[in-house]
Amino acid sequence: MAVEFGEFKGNKVLTIKRDENDRYPFTFGKAKARMIVENFDEIKKFAEED
Repeated sequence: MAVEFGEFKGNKVLTIKRDENDRYPFTFGKAKARMIVENFDEIKKFAEED
């Protein structure tokens, strides 16, 4: 998995890619990063469901 740091409209963003050629990366800023961190356990449960 590839991770890149960048900027969008003057704000820092993080982009996560499955690989270097990923056509649909996941990009988010600090506010969403905080939400992900605060809710990590629930997100993990969701990802591990059948």
